[in-house]
Amino acid sequence: MRSYVPSGKPPYRVPSMDEIRDLPWNGFTAASTFSGCGGSSLGYRMAGFRVAWASEFIPAAVETYRANASLSTVLDTRDIREVTAADVLSALSMEAGQLDLLDGSPPCASFSTAGKREAGWNQVKAYSDTHQRTDDLFWEYARLVEGIRPRVFVAENVSGLVKGVAKGYFKLILARLRDCGYKVEARLLDASWLGVPQARKRLIFVGVRDDLGVSPAFPSPLPYQYTVRDALPEVGEPTMRDPETGADISMTRYAIGREWERLKPGSKSDKYLSLVRPDTRSPFPTITQRAGDTTAASVTHWSECRKLTLAELRRLSGFPDDFALTGTYEQRWERIGRAVPPVMMAAIASVIRDRILIPLRDREAA
Repeated sequence: MRSYVPSGKPPYRVPSMDEIRDLPWNGFTAASTFSGCGGSSLGYRMAGFRVAWASEFIPAAVETYRANASLSTVLDTRDIREVTAADVLSALSMEAGQLDLLDGSPPCASFSTAGKREAGWNQVKAYSDTHQRTDDLFWEYARLVEGIRPRVFVAENVSGLVKGVAKGYFKLILARLRDCGYKVEARLLDASWLGVPQARKRLIFVGVRDDLGVSPAFPSPLPYQYTVRDALPEVGEPTMRDPETGADISMTRYAIGREWERLKPGSKSDKYLSLVRPDTRSPFPTITQRAGDTTAASVTHWSECRKLTLAELRRLSGFPDDFALTGTYEQRWERIGRAVPPVMMAAIASVIRDRILIPLRDREAA
């Protein structure tokens, strides 16, 4: 793994998969729901946690998760609605109250500002490779929190959950999680201030069980941001195909390609509102799960009229260069676009480890 030394800040460096596997266990065990390709799980592993159980039922995501997961991780591929707290505890060989951390990223399409929001609430609709209702999944997560009784839980969702009419859902979710017997706080965190070269805002809930007498904790922003140039300082050969899949990623034959040509770096189209030509002196704009569609207006390469290669996508999303992706180009992009950046989750997990779990362990040992 190469490291890069931008002026005035530490090198931008994501450990390789082998380096992450070789990290010592910090003594704490996590379980993950709505695990996707494993972005959050990888972040916990980067902070030294053992991810002993995970849940994901989208087949393409399961395939990628398995390609990168530890052999000791039990992966449950059922719909989360079929999973009980007793199932999870049995797989972990634990009793209620023993698990250190329960993670969850309930699908967020129903609340995303890029989607139809309230127009899709209470409806079963297309989601990834299947159809399901998604606006009720936080309640499934809360059901598992209530039954498993972890010391700490972390839940993630889009920033749109605290915007507009979705605020009502946010208040209901917050109340339900507190009713599970937890002191709960939620903060909007930006990945670009937590070591990721991408401006990606996510709402993070942290809950600590009431009987433990400890408050939730969140990471402080770094004093710097990584830019596109920091993450990708090399200038490679121009390409209109993704080297990993051979997919044609050129936009030149589409109307959005002609529009891209007139855009200056750092600007967005007023005709195709999601079409953005990045400035390499700033963090990359938010990468969405559909942005890998070459016909869709979205974030693009900065100097070539194309979408990103998968290697560029990993680097700009805080994933190891050798993180395995499976499926088509669009499926691989979707996996990264839906994931919590591992570097971001590692920052969150490290604070929970140092300010909540280690003090609790020390107190119990005294």
